[in-house]
Order: sequence, then C-alpha cells, then structure tokens
Amino acid sequence: MTFDLAPFVERRRRFAEAIGDALAIIPGAREVARNGDTTFEFRQDSDFYFLTGFDEPDAVAVINPAHAKERFVLFVRPRDREMETWNGRRAGVEGAIASYGADAAYTVDELDAKLHEHAVDRPALVYRLGNPHHDSRVTRLLAEMRTVRTRGFVTPTRVDDPGPILHDLRLRRRPEELARQRRACEISRDAHREAMRFARPGRYEYEVQAALEFVFRAARRAMPIPRSWRRAPTPASSTTPRTPGAWRTATFSSSTPAASGATRPRTSPGRVR
Repeated sequence: MTFDLAPFVERRRRFAEAIGDALAIIPGAREVARNGDTTFEFRQDSDFYFLTGFDEPDAVAVINPAHAKERFVLFVRPRDREMETWNGRRAGVEGAIASYGADAAYTVDELDAKLHEHAVDRPALVYRLGNPHHDSRVTRLLAEMRTVRTRGFVTPTRVDDPGPILHDLRLRRRPEELARQRRACEISRDAHREAMRFARPGRYEYEVQAALEFVFRAARRAMPIPRSWRRAPTPASSTTPRTPGAWRTATFSSSTPAASGATRPRTSPGRVR
C-alpha cells in the first residue's frame, strides 16, 4: 500500500482558500532531548501533520497560495547516512517532493532566506505565536520586511493565528477521515483488551506496555506508511502472526534489544498490583 496524499492535498486546498493571499508558516514538532544523545519518543505537531502528513522532526511547512509555483513548500532535515543508520531513513528534500507532494523543498537551514522571498507582496503572515524556536525568526522577518516596504513593495503588517481556521477544518471530518478514526478506535480497543488480558499480579508495567504496543504496531504494519517511516526489519520473524495474543509466542534471539534489555521502558518499572 502507498501513502495516500489525497486527504492532505484537499486539506491544504481548504486551508489556502481560507487564508487568501497571506503567507502561512506552520512549524512541525522538534525532537526533545532526554539525556545525552537520547531523545523522548517523537510525536508530530497535530496541525502540521493535518496539513502535510510529514512525520519527521524539525520540519516547517510554508503555504503561499498566491505564489506562481511554490504554493506548498517543505523545509526538512537533510539526508544524513550516519544518523539514518541509527534513527531510520529521512525523506530529505527529494522525498519531501516525491512522497509528500511539496511543490518545492529545501533544507531547514535555508528557511530564513526563503521566507524573505515568499513574504514580498504578502499582506499578512499566518503563524501561531508562542513557539520558542520560531518566534524570533518571525519577529526578525517582520522587522526586515519594513525596509523592503520603503522601496514600494507590499509586506506583512500583521500576524494571524492559524488555529481557528485549522481547528474548524479538523472539526468537520469527511467520510474517509471518519472511517480512519473509527479504525483507530478499534485498534485502541483491541490493544487495551490485550493489555488487560495479560496483566497479572507481579508483572511489570513495561511487560503490560509491550502487550499494548504490539497490537498498535501490528495494526500499523497493515496501514499505508510513508517511505521515510520505514525502518530496518524488526527482530521478530516476519512470519510471526499479527493478531492479538500472538506476540506471546514471538521468539527473540539473545542479540535483539528486547532480549538484551537494550531498550528501556518509558513507564516506571513498578509491578502491577
């Protein structure tokens, strides 16, 4: 199955209609360091994902409906062979266009320069203030655009919050979106039932967590997954049944992370009482 771009294209179309000739800057979530070179499990910003489907950290989407060519631009982390060995494949600039439908894509270190180009002849920015990593960038952009305005160009004079527009779009689901939400609820139900069946006095919380997450991950493998999400093969045999309860029969060699204890539980290691 391939990653379905159609819902995201339609969402961006409706969003673009709502903002008119303004320039929207929608940052994605960033990785958060836990300790040393370890990060917390990444979760993408919901508004950013709603518009792009892009699930990598540190990305920024720029939506410029009045631009002749680059109406949807993604700024992403560059490909890095060494980091991808540890953390999985990155889409990179090429993947942002090929897999996610961007009209153009650049690395994140080009963001400031490209924003200057896109902000000319735009009366407003659509950006949610309160982001500690991007507020200063937007404030600096507005200040620098004042100089451009003195040369007779139209530049942004206000900043509008995209929240009301995006949240209204997210509130009104289309039939295919409702179907996906219902399927997600079914998966969550099955996972929690499996965790409850497995829970026994004396078992650790991370053992119950393993039962829960097996159902989530098994169901995810049956869903369309973008190329950039795909990781190295999992330690379990590819023939392991992917049904609730089947994870109990999965075998792991002593060299796998699950057997060696290389992966640490995110929950406290207290026993189930």
